[in-house]
Amino acid sequence: QVQLGESGGGVVQAGGSLRLSCAASGRILSKYAMGWFRQAPGKEREFVATISWSGTWIYYADSVKGRFTISRDNAKNTVYLQMNTLKPEDTAVYYCAVDINNGLRLRNPDVYDYWGQGTQVTVSS
Repeated sequence: QVQLGESGGGVVQAGGSLRLSCAASGRILSKYAMGWFRQAPGKEREFVATISWSGTWIYYADSVKGRFTISRDNAKNTVYLQMNTLKPEDTAVYYCAVDINNGLRLRNPDVYDYWGQGTQVTVSS
């Protein structure tokens, strides 16, 4: 099966930046979408950003628009999330995910087939 590994999390001061990476190991035969979700303690997992295989479709949660940028390198099976102007409310475990169907409704976590183990992002005030 496909394995996803996130990296790049850490502790930063409010206003700082982090760059998350998620690499998929194992061969994926389809053209797949990738996305980022996050989950804070006591809250449900929420959509952050997603990008289709070709990069034609990119979506962001309203809470991160203008601050976060999603990108991908298909040769490396890797998706990135550049996070700028971080706020304490961005504190969460960040998960990447793969949608084998490269389909619509990419803001819905139910469409994703594989998930990473998560990386912790903590933003201090």
